[in-house]
Amino acid sequence: MSEQVKELLYQMLETEMGGVEVYTRALQCVVNDDLKEEWEKYLEQTNRHVEVMRELFEKLGLDPKAQTPGRQVVHHLGESLVEAMEMAQQGGTPEAAELVACECVVLAETKDHQNWELLSKCAEKAKGDEKKALTAACEEVEDEEDEHIYHSKGWCRELWIQSLGMPAVLPPPEEEKDVKTAIGAARAEQAREDML
Repeated sequence: MSEQVKELLYQMLETEMGGVEVYTRALQCVVNDDLKEEWEKYLEQTNRHVEVMRELFEKLGLDPKAQTPGRQVVHHLGESLVEAMEMAQQGGTPEAAELVACECVVLAETKDHQNWELLSKCAEKAKGDEKKALTAACEEVEDEEDEHIYHSKGWCRELWIQSLGMPAVLPPPEEEKDVKTAIGAARAEQAREDML
């Protein structure tokens, strides 16, 4: 396994661990009951993703406590997202804090989604036990990560539209249509006008 694949794995573990913290704080900011339910589900799934990564590290003989410069950056970014939500809670309305939390979730899920896409590409090129381990992890997690990113972007867009005084579709069409692809997300966004 190359050093860069190991780097990706260390960043992935840190991203998932940070995701637990992001969702934990986001749930303290949430106002919308449907969004709260969604984030509770995502927090539970993200906790499972941390376990999947730890199991993968064990199979690959990697130390889950090892630090790399990239992992440290990911840790810092996660802490910064949590801090941003804390600032929003202290400085504005509950609705404004919820919107900041939603943006923080989208930022965290963007990195997370990319990580899993990259690991899937690594799995395609790997061989033997490494291929089996990477493929199994991706198969368990990737669909959930697709849902996390596309649904979160939809929530963020619709909460912003609502905050701007325009009619919003809540829950967003991405959720109603259970979107798990970029094409599906684009179609859901286009269909939102018909849902108003």
